[in-house]
Amino acid sequence: MIGFVRGTVHAYGLDYVLIDVNGIGYRINFFHPEALRKDKEMTIYTYQNVREDEISLFGFLSLEEYDLFVKLISVKGLGPKIASNILSRASVDALIAAIETGDIDFITHMPGVGKKTASQIILDLKGKLVETGNSESEELNDVAEALKQLGYKPTEIRPVIKKLTGEKGSSDELIRKALALLMK
Repeated sequence: MIGFVRGTVHAYGLDYVLIDVNGIGYRINFFHPEALRKDKEMTIYTYQNVREDEISLFGFLSLEEYDLFVKLISVKGLGPKIASNILSRASVDALIAAIETGDIDFITHMPGVGKKTASQIILDLKGKLVETGNSESEELNDVAEALKQLGYKPTEIRPVIKKLTGEKGSSDELIRKALALLMK
């Protein structure tokens, strides 16, 4: 499987990019034309989709976006093209927040997504998208859970947990630090 492609932008359109990697051109389904400039060197994270009649690459700007794409295509009835279109219209944080809060209206505004598909996305992915910290750190898991209980949204919790990764201290001390970060 091709995990990423690093090369020079040779050409692009609204839904694809041709990346020149040492004289070989990779056509990647890519829905962020605003990030592209001809002759610019860049790295695109890729998902290789293999079907009976086609092998294609889908590209992403970040590993976070790639991970969410993989989870989206695991939803029954949701293919890679619709999942890519969804990610082209919504940020990773906004989409995760919509799924976690059950915001069907937000999700149905995405291209190719009706109420039935939106409900299926929420049913399949709710609670599975929020990382509550490093598995090695029970304290960070406690912090994330405490913030969730206090009513903070996943999009507020994730950056705080990232900042606290590597910090030493008890759960109570880390919760105080997390709350201080949230108050800034």
